Amino acid sequence: MLTVVVILVLSYLVGSIPASVWVGKMAYGIDLRQHGSGNAGATNAFRVLGWKAGAVASFVDLGKGLLAAGIIATVRLDPLPVGFGFWEVESVVRLLAGMAAVIGHMYPIWAGFKGGKGVSTTAGMLLALTPGVMLLTLGVFALVLFSSRYVSVASLSATAVYPSAIAIKKYAMHADGLDASIFVFSLVLATSIFIAHRSNIQRLLAGTERRILTFRAARGMRGRGEL
Repeated sequence: MLTVVVILVLSYLVGSIPASVWVGKMAYGIDLRQHGSGNAGATNAFRVLGWKAGAVASFVDLGKGLLAAGIIATVRLDPLPVGFGFWEVESVVRLLAGMAAVIGHMYPIWAGFKGGKGVSTTAGMLLALTPGVMLLTLGVFALVLFSSRYVSVASLSATAVYPSAIAIKKYAMHADGLDASIFVFSLVLATSIFIAHRSNIQRLLAGTERRILTFRAARGMRGRGEL
């Protein structure tokens, strides 16, 4: 049990690293939470600071989930608990580690528990678990982002694609080595992300959601430096 506790705590602390906030303060001299939507995630960094800051924030946020589910989850201080006869214990522990990182991103201890919405960190977690499906999902994200220029639409599209692809791969193609827990947790996480994006969905329906007008660095918002 000690192993699981340590994994969850470390994953949460890694997930709490507020990349967008730190990039905004160190490179531009502004607190991202006081501009745009006020959200401390990569989406607001793209809008307010431009594509360079948004890309850095996305990379770090993705890395947090990848590190938690791919590396921290392998910590072994004592035997893993048993009792998940219908699911693989290691898959469940890796998913829990990734979810702890997502919670850390959404409620970061290093940034007053006010963080982002967890899309990139969730992507990193799932990349560690199912790299092939995640590459497809990230491809959908990039395609929708560059075609629509709505980060929220790209995020929601990718969120919907992942569990759909997992379901097809496991239940239609009968792929080996793909635990059912991944599909179940992907549905839970997708639901959570859609709920977290409810304000974006409302703005999209009202036609007031802000687009990325250019992928160049934002002008007029920079502080004392640039990336």
